Amino acid sequence: MPSNKCKNQGNKNKEDIMMPPNEIDTPIQDYEDDEIEEMQEADLKKLIRTLRSSQKQILKQKSLMDKIENLSRENEILRRNQNETKQLVQQETVIVTRNHNEVKNSIDQMTNTLESLKNRMGEAKERISNLEHREQENIQSNQRKEEEIRNLKHSVRNLQDTIKKLNIQVLGVPEGMEREKGLEGLFSEILAENFPGLEKDRDILVQEAHRTPNKHAPKRSSPRHVVMNHTTVKHKEKILKCAREKCQIPLRGSPIRLTADFSSETLQARREWRDIAQVLREKNCQPRILYPAKLSFVNEGEIKTFHSKQKLKEFVATHPALQKMLKDVLHTET
Repeated sequence: MPSNKCKNQGNKNKEDIMMPPNEIDTPIQDYEDDEIEEMQEADLKKLIRTLRSSQKQILKQKSLMDKIENLSRENEILRRNQNETKQLVQQETVIVTRNHNEVKNSIDQMTNTLESLKNRMGEAKERISNLEHREQENIQSNQRKEEEIRNLKHSVRNLQDTIKKLNIQVLGVPEGMEREKGLEGLFSEILAENFPGLEKDRDILVQEAHRTPNKHAPKRSSPRHVVMNHTTVKHKEKILKCAREKCQIPLRGSPIRLTADFSSETLQARREWRDIAQVLREKNCQPRILYPAKLSFVNEGEIKTFHSKQKLKEFVATHPALQKMLKDVLHTET
């Protein structure tokens, strides 16, 4: 028996080396046939327990091997998945890199385009600034030209009025009436018939007389005006004063009218004073239209003279009574 125990002890040590310490149970002993015959019931039970324990260990080992095999398969699957994922990542990296390069190229193109547009906008702004500057210069030039034109028109108007300063226009003289005595003879006839006192004044003479050309309406039925040039303004004013005092002036039964001779612009300016002068006349302000186109009237005991309606409006704005009087003809608010 001691030899069997030693042998069993050696087998036990061998199993201890092969199996992990936590899995060692009853050691498996190698029994000979004669030893089995000599074994007691207790030893048989012990042997059975040992066999069962060994069987359990074998099953555990098998289970562990299965787990290891499963883990190996899973590890292989994970490795393959890792490789596939790596390939996909590489492919995606290539695609992303290509897209990145394309986006970068697009951004570079857009940057270049924006820079080009910016340069073009700068050039356009500069051109617009130059055009605005030129437009401003043209406006100023046009304003200077308009001012020069106004000054020239005013000079021409003054020149015409100066030339016509000694003239009297006779309106309503029938065509052909001057055939017998001429236009100078008609003037003497007008004085004799309407102004006997002036006829005796030997200084009142007519230097020249003519009918106005019929440029604007050559087919009109009304007679052309007769223009008579006198030697001095004094004689002209004397005749016109007498004509104003006498409302109706006939010539061989035909009504005529004597007026001063002015340029068309001055006549228009004088016509613009007529409505205002009529209102002032009704209010007993003694209005007069002076040479060449100035309005004069009496206000609060003083004589006021105005060259334009604008000046009159500015004066009327500070005089409520006068403003109320002229609000309809001057279109001002009370």
